Amino acid sequence: MGMPDDEGCDVTVVGAGAAGLACAADLTAAGLSVRLLEADGVVGGRMRTDRVAGFTVDRGFQVFNTSYPQVKRRLDLRALRLRPFTPGVLVHTGDGLLRFTDPTRRPRESRDLLPGRLASGRDLLALTAMTARDVLAPAGRLRARPDGTTLTALADAGVSPELVETFFRPFLSGVFLEDDLETSARFFHFVWRSMLRGTLCLPADGIGAVPAQLASRLPPGVLRTGSPVAALTPQGVALDDGSETRSPRVVVATGQRAAAELLPGLAVPRGRTVTTLYHAAARPPLAEPVLVVDSRRRFLNSCVLTAVHPRYSPDGRALVSTSVLGVPDAREVTAVAGALGEVYGADTGAWELVHQVTVHDALPAMPGPHPLSRTTRVTPGRYVCGDHRATGSLQGALASGTRAAREVLADLRAEAAR
Repeated sequence: MGMPDDEGCDVTVVGAGAAGLACAADLTAAGLSVRLLEADGVVGGRMRTDRVAGFTVDRGFQVFNTSYPQVKRRLDLRALRLRPFTPGVLVHTGDGLLRFTDPTRRPRESRDLLPGRLASGRDLLALTAMTARDVLAPAGRLRARPDGTTLTALADAGVSPELVETFFRPFLSGVFLEDDLETSARFFHFVWRSMLRGTLCLPADGIGAVPAQLASRLPPGVLRTGSPVAALTPQGVALDDGSETRSPRVVVATGQRAAAELLPGLAVPRGRTVTTLYHAAARPPLAEPVLVVDSRRRFLNSCVLTAVHPRYSPDGRALVSTSVLGVPDAREVTAVAGALGEVYGADTGAWELVHQVTVHDALPAMPGPHPLSRTTRVTPGRYVCGDHRATGSLQGALASGTRAAREVLADLRAEAAR
């Protein structure tokens, strides 16, 4: 239950995704009265988990990176019961599955990085130098670098076109949800850094456990789910049911399309669309919890989710997640199953497609040059936050929500000083 509408509040936050939850948490911690309105029945935005035929399925393939600063600040990682993916990636090539891994973590498994397999000796030297710069350099130095595209950044680092096509394009297509490698070079370097410094994991109850934990820490009465907002008004916000919530300050923390509708004239990036297929198999095609990519790019990535968390399946069958760009038709879905059979070396004819989910605007487009963060101020008393105002990641969403709260508080202090 939220506060009665006639009481009003200091700030209304629209949208209880990661950005809105972070913003509301910081504003309430500062002593403000806040109402967080969420249109859906549960929090999380795109970070949602469903139960389908007993299976635990996220809305699109998602991973949780433990190295993000905002994650370390805001979440109890132990309570999420995280299970890690194997460091590195399996790349399907003409020579079968080859392993691309960080040799500092698992040196015994780095034989596929020997010259002549996945990469040349020159590529290995270029990768070593680029990785050292990204991992060891202060974050401020990474931000200060000139920006361009990821493709240009790889060329500048000395990575050969052959390794780009064998590994980086197939792998990063699944990270950025675009296969032209036009995404900001600065963002690429931060992503590379975060993957090498952190661990990619999944929570025991799916990715939805992350926003659920954030929501559980809000004071009683702040969050109101099932409350879609129709429009912003001079007094606050108007809800779909005809009621109005009064507050002098409103933070729009929705996805970019909804934000543009609530704030006419707001410039937002185009979105990337991804579809994830969930197949159930009698036996796991791979026992290892590792991400698999295809050098022929017939899909973005695939993994056996039950190798990460067996409890994702209700009956002991393996659950395989595979993502593709856009919205595939029935013929394309069948072709993906055929490609998976080749990649995993398994008979996929008996696999059951238990779920298929398309996520529009799964990530904002971030072609370089791209600012890593932007002000959340739109007009006096009106703010906007979300990953589309920063970077397409959980870190970006949380950081943008943090910035929105900081700018609201700064404006309140400035008003009080007048």
